[in-house]
Amino acid sequence: MGISAGIIGMPNVGKSTIFNALCSGKAAADNYPFCTIDPNTGIVAIPDDRHARITKLLPAEKVVPAFLELVDIAGLVKGASKGEGLGNQFLGHIKNVNAIVHVVRCFDHEDITHVDGSIDPVRDVETINTELILKDLETVERGIERMEKVAKSGDREAKTKVALFRKAQDALARGNRIRTVFTDHHDLEELYELHLLTAKDVLYVANIDEDAIPRDNAYTTALESLAESEDAQYMKLCGKIEAEIAELAPADQKEFLDSLGLEKPGLHILAHKIYRLLGLQTFFTATPKESRAWNIRIGTHAVEAAGKIHTDFAKGFIKAEVYTLNDLEEYRTESALRAAGKIRQEGRDYIVHDGDIIFFKFNV
Repeated sequence: MGISAGIIGMPNVGKSTIFNALCSGKAAADNYPFCTIDPNTGIVAIPDDRHARITKLLPAEKVVPAFLELVDIAGLVKGASKGEGLGNQFLGHIKNVNAIVHVVRCFDHEDITHVDGSIDPVRDVETINTELILKDLETVERGIERMEKVAKSGDREAKTKVALFRKAQDALARGNRIRTVFTDHHDLEELYELHLLTAKDVLYVANIDEDAIPRDNAYTTALESLAESEDAQYMKLCGKIEAEIAELAPADQKEFLDSLGLEKPGLHILAHKIYRLLGLQTFFTATPKESRAWNIRIGTHAVEAAGKIHTDFAKGFIKAEVYTLNDLEEYRTESALRAAGKIRQEGRDYIVHDGDIIFFKFNV
């Protein structure tokens, strides 16, 4: 799939419970540190009521939602950057994902141990952020050493990179994360080759108990304030309750959610937040044989979207016929849309919009 988010956090904060509920996976969720030995990878369907509205008017034999890839990464502890716990192995797993979902425990429970002996969301976040910074600092220093050797030959591009890498080194040495210091898109692209952990966008997830569903507690308030200070995304959910909801039939889910005063499962909100965190949006294809939602990067051109379906679609691209769900619901059929001039003819450089319904014409 190529685009993924990694779930990280301290041991025993509920990462695997949330991952299992999202992916209906089989990751271990036992009450002891490091029960996740290898990264568990799951495919998460993105709930989207627009798809049901499309298939209601344009029925299909097969309906396929959009998906994203999620990786459950084992718990990190103080000293991980130096190999403590399962250390560098897991930091390497984080390197391979595009964004980070940082689960933080925000509830007390005498039967669930905490590796540091107490609950402190801000401390836990700072512990992990420190390990990511230390790992990035090591990576940048190696990058500087490598690039300086190239720069000695007079390579101007290498000299520019050395200066940029040194700027990154200074920021990390001061305890800053790359994403909070570097905002220039070009600089971030130049740094991309280092796959720095603190350059990745972050969503903080407060794992709460039932008491904190209708109201915040001191732990969630502290975590939300920290997220705001970093300009990071934040949400709260009860992993235990979400795991129970995930096991219920859709009809029973609504009754259970109503009893909790919730409109939709927190996992649905989480899936959408991760989707946006990864910079993804959805377009649809609708034929009698298959109605499908496709994920693409925001800003994707029509020819690239066509290639998402099949390389031949991009290779032999002729045009994209595009219409909107609102117009479909007004005119009810494709023939009526066409008669009303509501199906646009777009070329290969058309930037696809979220929710576009597209039929690609190609010839190979």
